Amino acid sequence: MKTAFITGITGQDGSYLAEFLLKKKYKVVGLVSKKHNIGWENVENLKKRVTFEDGDLLDKSSLEKVFKKYKISEVYNLAALSFIPACWEKPQLAFDINALGVLRLLEIIRDKSKKTRFYQASTSKIFGRSDKSSLNEKTPILPKDPYSVSKAAAHFIVRAFRNQYSLFAVNGILFNHESPKRGPDFVTRKITLSAASIKLGLQKKLELGNLKSKEDWGYAPDYVRAMWLMLQQDKPQDFVIGTGEAHSVGDICKIAFSTLGLDYKKYVIVDKKFFRRQTGKPIIADYSLAKKVLSWKPQVSFDKMIKMMVEKDYNYLKDSNS
Repeated sequence: MKTAFITGITGQDGSYLAEFLLKKKYKVVGLVSKKHNIGWENVENLKKRVTFEDGDLLDKSSLEKVFKKYKISEVYNLAALSFIPACWEKPQLAFDINALGVLRLLEIIRDKSKKTRFYQASTSKIFGRSDKSSLNEKTPILPKDPYSVSKAAAHFIVRAFRNQYSLFAVNGILFNHESPKRGPDFVTRKITLSAASIKLGLQKKLELGNLKSKEDWGYAPDYVRAMWLMLQQDKPQDFVIGTGEAHSVGDICKIAFSTLGLDYKKYVIVDKKFFRRQTGKPIIADYSLAKKVLSWKPQVSFDKMIKMMVEKDYNYLKDSNS
């Protein structure tokens, strides 16, 4: 039985990955911090099947204890300070978690567990706003904010340790991915929650920024499958993961509200205070390398994903307020 160690297990990706690995008959160990409780909602159903260990990416000794206690086959480092406004408020903390946390894990693997395979959750945000619209593994890395700068540093650290110490360490350069477990601060979930609230009479309007803003949005469980596939290869390499399609915020609104029989134009108010400063074209993933090497492609469409999210939110709010 392989043992997988997941940081960020209580988040969207971590909880889906844990479920995926349990089906693959892994023993799953998840890192949780008593100092920074970020909620257990996503892993309530896993408490009897996952082993949770107290620790923190800021505390190397706590990570070493986990490696000493278990023979870890694979590490999936999904923990991060990822909400960009929070990273602007606390850039030093963002760098300490997102970059130096990776370095702490890699040092432990180098010194104590060299056969352990390591997955780093990189992000398409490291590319900044590229002049190109379709981005792949060779696209120049040009981060623009504390979050993407810290993630870019981690990305290069992984490459450096892979080359210097022959570690099996890879970066998954993931574009935006959503699900019913997505946090309410993110625009997709904000929209699906609001649509459900409006349908139930709990909310009257939804204020948003630029409805024409476009992103490459995929379905989170598809992406955790790609993470696992990256660590099953004969040689380590980095992969871009996305859908290759761009959709607008307005598209999300249209699907979410129409799923509930509503016209979003009657409820959505555009407020320029929510506009983000953007330059360049909307970017999408060129995931042709993942398709070729991993035999990976997205399975759940954008429309189906948004419908799943809004239906889950509607049923939850309906039950909570009945």
